[in-house]
Amino acid sequence: MDNINYVQIGLIMLIGLLSKNAILIVEYAVQRRRNGMGMIDSVLEATSLRFRPILMTSLAFIVGMLPLVFVQGASANGNHSIGWSVIGGMLFGVVLGIFIIPVLCVIFQYLQEKVSGKPKGKRTELTE
Repeated sequence: MDNINYVQIGLIMLIGLLSKNAILIVEYAVQRRRNGMGMIDSVLEATSLRFRPILMTSLAFIVGMLPLVFVQGASANGNHSIGWSVIGGMLFGVVLGIFIIPVLCVIFQYLQEKVSGKPKGKRTELTE
């Protein structure tokens, strides 16, 4: 890509969107873990609950970037640079995020529980 500044701006956008997806998966998993679910079960349920919204958001973003790829005119090179970098990065990030984020969540949750103990959840009427 010739216009490295445009690619860098696209990468900053990607970091924000992909980290949002990861944060939501981890937050759902931690909530389920506090409610007493198993570690792997909570991560799998969180991933399955967030799978559709992540795909819908990512595909909508990719479709929104397609006009930048096919534009012609005076600023076409800059638009092509940002369009291709963001589309490729989003596809790559979503595919890796769906498989890597749950694995990392289980690993880090295990390490945290080994150090600080199992998280104590809120007591509900059903558990009292």
